[in-house]
Amino acid sequence: MNTFTVRAYGAESTTADLKEMNIERREATPNDVEIEILYCGVCHSDLHTARNDWGGTIYPAVPGHEIVGRITKVGSDVSKFKVGDLAGVGCIVDSCGTCESCKHDLEQYCLNGFTGTYNGKDKHLGGHTFGGYSQKVVVDSNHVLKVPENLDLAAVAPLLCAGITTWSPLKHWNVGPNSKVAVVGLGGLGHMAIKLAKGLGAEVTLFSRTPGKAEDAKQLGADHVVISTEQSEMDSVKGKFDVIIDTVPYVHDVNPYITTLNISGTLVIVGYLGGLEPILNTVPMIMGRKSVAGSVIGGIAETQEMLDFCGEHNIVSEIETIKMNEINEAYERMLKSDVKYRFVIDMQSL
Repeated sequence: MNTFTVRAYGAESTTADLKEMNIERREATPNDVEIEILYCGVCHSDLHTARNDWGGTIYPAVPGHEIVGRITKVGSDVSKFKVGDLAGVGCIVDSCGTCESCKHDLEQYCLNGFTGTYNGKDKHLGGHTFGGYSQKVVVDSNHVLKVPENLDLAAVAPLLCAGITTWSPLKHWNVGPNSKVAVVGLGGLGHMAIKLAKGLGAEVTLFSRTPGKAEDAKQLGADHVVISTEQSEMDSVKGKFDVIIDTVPYVHDVNPYITTLNISGTLVIVGYLGGLEPILNTVPMIMGRKSVAGSVIGGIAETQEMLDFCGEHNIVSEIETIKMNEINEAYERMLKSDVKYRFVIDMQSL
């Protein structure tokens, strides 16, 4: 298969800073589109992968799965895109297309494993996939998204991970105008959960340990803020919420939040992978048919639905734009939660 070389930014080892490097992209096949990357969002998963926090990172690692750009080439069999179109690429660049999950537009749960935008198995060139910290990307057209022209392109990029990660559970649990939704944590995921739940018409509450975040939360659309360390405030919302979106990215006690669920309510974990501590108390769950669930990103159709919704309601992420060579500093700031609320790389700086 023919290839071409592009500049990229990546890590060569667990402890190495990201730096400029050259990578190979495949020439577009009949089913592919080639995209010039204009902006790429920075996700915590990028940092975890670059530093092998989860294990399994293959080096060199080029992160980035919040990609927005313009199409520069289309394959001969592609009909839904043309050169010059705005396009987006999220966390998935391929899936089997034949399993029950894929047949139901749930590629994120592909039973044969989806191909991640980075650190996935590259079935075309062999080796592993490289992400959006690069000049161009070539992707199967069935995994490419149309981006609304009316939105701030840089601020669209985080919708492709943080946005869909929170949109998918909101839609799955049927959030709408009569829903009472709470969000745990105000960060990259949390601020999108507030915006999207409010856009869907829900009454939205933020749970936070930090009183200073109340004003920001209300500016984002939250109707109420509950300080989770104040027992009187937690008591005031017992049995209130239909859905809680828990965006906290580290081990934490979910038991206090379960008591604030309504009958048949669900707490959905989207931010943390791993064991829960302390042990989950099932009493309030059994006595109120309450659930603790998990969710991850969304399929291609659902992601397109979210982008279309955001275009109609003018919803984008709150971002800070950086240059490519500022990524290592941005990672350190992310670890300190020193960003409101998502970094986005201007790829023209590469």
